[in-house]
Amino acid sequence: MSVTVDDGLWSAVGDPTRRRMLDLLLADGGGTATTLSERLPVTRQAVAKHLGVLHRVGLVQVTPSGRERRYEVDQAQLARAVAQLSSVGAAWDARLQRIKRIAEAIQHGQGGQGG
Repeated sequence: MSVTVDDGLWSAVGDPTRRRMLDLLLADGGGTATTLSERLPVTRQAVAKHLGVLHRVGLVQVTPSGRERRYEVDQAQLARAVAQLSSVGAAWDARLQRIKRIAEAIQHGQGGQGG
């Protein structure tokens, strides 16, 4: 099972502040740059920039809400990110199993040579 990895998506979620923002948005059902900045150790302007990155990759959807913009997590895009992570994890598990079998074969081969 091979899923194409979206580098932009992974770059966006690679930042710990953006991951924390996603957590908060999921827990609260959405939020604004102002409400998020009250709960994060960064300025409102920094939060707005992070939200812009998340919006560009489709992880959040935005709707105007008075003078603010309200952000909500796009569940379909988040599910796509989770599927990519699972696929990459499965591929690495398979690679590591192959490496383990090769290492065990080498170890057994050396053990049989009296050393």
